[in-house]
Amino acid sequence: QVQFVESGGGLVQPGGSLTLSCTASPNIASIDLAAWARQAPGKQREYIARASKYGSTLYAESVKGRFTISRDDAKNTLYLQMNNLKTEDTATYYCHEYNSCGNWGQGTQVTVSS
Repeated sequence: QVQFVESGGGLVQPGGSLTLSCTASPNIASIDLAAWARQAPGKQREYIARASKYGSTLYAESVKGRFTISRDDAKNTLYLQMNNLKTEDTATYYCHEYNSCGNWGQGTQVTVSS
């Protein structure tokens, strides 16, 4: 099974930006659909963005136009560039193989607050 390690979270003010990174072991190239998901306090985890190994991407409506997912298979890394952050983006963010039953990583906490 692929293991994921997320990083890059932190505290940011509304309107700010943050870039999350995720390394996959043994490699991300074997994953057809690599995705970012998030879980806010008291809510279910939800997928918010996914990127295929062929270059296509898809976003949840809540982040469309603000977040950008990208993958660098050579560096074994998945990224999530987050712009114009809102307080409702506060959550723990995870990377994962989209819709798989594999293990989840520890995630990285993003807090948007003034």
